[in-house]
Amino acid sequence: MKIRPLGIEGAWEIVPQQHGDARGLFLEWYRFDRLAEAVGHPLRLAQGNLSVSARDVVRGIHFADVPPGQAKYVTCVRGAVLDVVVDLRVGSPSFGRWEGVRLDDVDRRAVYLAEGLGHGFCALTDDATLTYVCSTTYNPTGEHGVHPLDEELGIEWPTASPQLSDRDAVAPSLSEARQRGLLPDYDTCRAYTAGLAGAGLPGSP
Repeated sequence: MKIRPLGIEGAWEIVPQQHGDARGLFLEWYRFDRLAEAVGHPLRLAQGNLSVSARDVVRGIHFADVPPGQAKYVTCVRGAVLDVVVDLRVGSPSFGRWEGVRLDDVDRRAVYLAEGLGHGFCALTDDATLTYVCSTTYNPTGEHGVHPLDEELGIEWPTASPQLSDRDAVAPSLSEARQRGLLPDYDTCRAYTAGLAGAGLPGSP
């Protein structure tokens, strides 16, 4: 397993080592200890989600209030998606910047994103299936979104006909979300993750 930081602080790409033969293959798509070593603190596993999308579906950009925020560890088990991380932390050196990673059922990469970062993806195939674990459970009052087609973000989605949910279609722009005080604060996010590093988790190495 290779873990490398992306260009946005708090986001990481994970490339597993696959072991295959005529029978099939085996891989470790998540390692508690290896991830904790790379990011500086263990990931609390509080909820697991699975999402199935038709080709050209765009979901996101979603984020949660910090604290507690919601860190995510995402992989694609069927088909392919462009997975996108957006820095929504006001005050961050890379505020407003995005980075995309192809997740598919060939290389079987994963992406980890810390609390305060925005997440979205575009399905490149029909029945594109994502599975991801989260550090906190779903909290409808603390969940927010930024419009995925916001020109200020300028995300280069690989589709000419993005299909959005009703929720995402009416999400505010980055500027509107900032004016309304919805976006996470960079220093608050860093202090929160520093606290996770100090606290650890029961049973952590």
